[in-house]
Amino acid sequence: MSAPHHPTPGENLGLTFELIEFAEAMLRQRLRRDHPAASEGDIDAMVGSWYAERPGAELGDAKGVPGTWPRRR
Repeated sequence: MSAPHHPTPGENLGLTFELIEFAEAMLRQRLRRDHPAASEGDIDAMVGSWYAERPGAELGDAKGVPGTWPRRR
């Protein structure tokens, strides 16, 4: 029996990017189904809007009070 494989940080990052690409492909497929007359440019704009204002993450992905960037000292 061999030891279990523990992914490197680089492997984990690669998997993360693959999952993001897959999720975006699924989003595009749903948008095309929901908006059959939309052009590819329209779909691109809808995807961009989704990234900018994802449902449930309007104030960012972290818990707490939103801050400004760059931070003031």
